[in-house]
Amino acid sequence: MINTPITFDLKPVTIEERAAWVDHHSAGARYRLFVADDDGRVLGWVRTGRFPDRAACDTSVETTIYCAPEATGRGIGSIMCRALFEAIRNEDINRILAGITIPNEASVKIHERFGFKPIGTFSEVGRKFGKYWDVLWMERPLRI
Repeated sequence: MINTPITFDLKPVTIEERAAWVDHHSAGARYRLFVADDDGRVLGWVRTGRFPDRAACDTSVETTIYCAPEATGRGIGSIMCRALFEAIRNEDINRILAGITIPNEASVKIHERFGFKPIGTFSEVGRKFGKYWDVLWMERPLRI
């Protein structure tokens, strides 16, 4: 995902780094990860994570969704989001937050479809490809 501004990764993630990330979301863990694949080829993923790193905010989670370019427009993102929100529906979560590098109309639309509302934009918070990028923040309550 170093070839796109949707993440602020500047170098490829190593297998070891990705394995630790997956382990962080393993069965029984506080945070969830769902992956869509086609014969072992990752088409996309959706996850929750801590936001921010303070105990008083433990009832808030950040969510991230990613679809590979060849998987967009096929409903895979919606399927993954439904699975994620169903999996966490009885957890002690008050707010779900999402940061979206903009422009990214597809991501904004899927978040709106699942009840997220814009709450603000952080301007020029990431620099990639010699350009500064804004991040739109959206939120929704767990139960809507």
